[in-house]
Amino acid sequence: MSDSTDDASLAADPYRALETLQGAGRGSLTDAVAEALRGAIISLAMEPGMMIDKLAVCERMGVSRFPVSAALAKLAAAGLVEVLPQRGTRVMPIVMHDIRQHLFIRSALEVETVRTLTSASPNAMIEVLGALDANLNRQREIVAAGLRPEFHTLDLAFHEILLDATGLPRVKEIVAVSRSALDRARRLMASPERHAHTLAEHERIVEAIRTRDAEAAAHAMHHHLDEVVAELRRFASERPDLFRE
Repeated sequence: MSDSTDDASLAADPYRALETLQGAGRGSLTDAVAEALRGAIISLAMEPGMMIDKLAVCERMGVSRFPVSAALAKLAAAGLVEVLPQRGTRVMPIVMHDIRQHLFIRSALEVETVRTLTSASPNAMIEVLGALDANLNRQREIVAAGLRPEFHTLDLAFHEILLDATGLPRVKEIVAVSRSALDRARRLMASPERHAHTLAEHERIVEAIRTRDAEAAAHAMHHHLDEVVAELRRFASERPDLFRE
């Protein structure tokens, strides 16, 4: 089945993204329901602003109302859903203020990451550059084929290669938290045009690292992350129902 067919099916019935659960205790049921709902929200099967029908979740997953209510409470604490008095629970719109904060964190750390790699030992960078080149080659194939989920995976891997090369796991952990917070926003922008631009931006980053040009590498990474904000603003102007300032 094609991505477009899957997307259309989920748009018609977003609860199709949830699987039936069996044989779990109450506590583990709550965790399982929460994880399933989290996945549906992050993947955009349940769009920002969508009202969640608890009964539909119960029927689809084969559970009672208690684990669904408990799961939604956990997701509310995580900022993925919000309870509207007298109305019910809805998927939290994407908050632009939060997006800017997480991109600020990423920019500060990832710009410094690529700047640092330009001064690393050439011998130490042979394997890193090889991994980056292999990743870029695969990105080109995926962009040409228009495979959106696969590109998302390669994009994550590209940045992980850079962060792993610094040998600073705490930095990688901090960036990972901010990247996770941006997942819904990034998936909203998942289009062939955006992926082609992202690939070109990645190529410029790697070329600057390869030529050991610290300022070019820093500028390329800064521009890459700034483009996310610019693209989001354009998207938010077209779909203001999905966003909140």
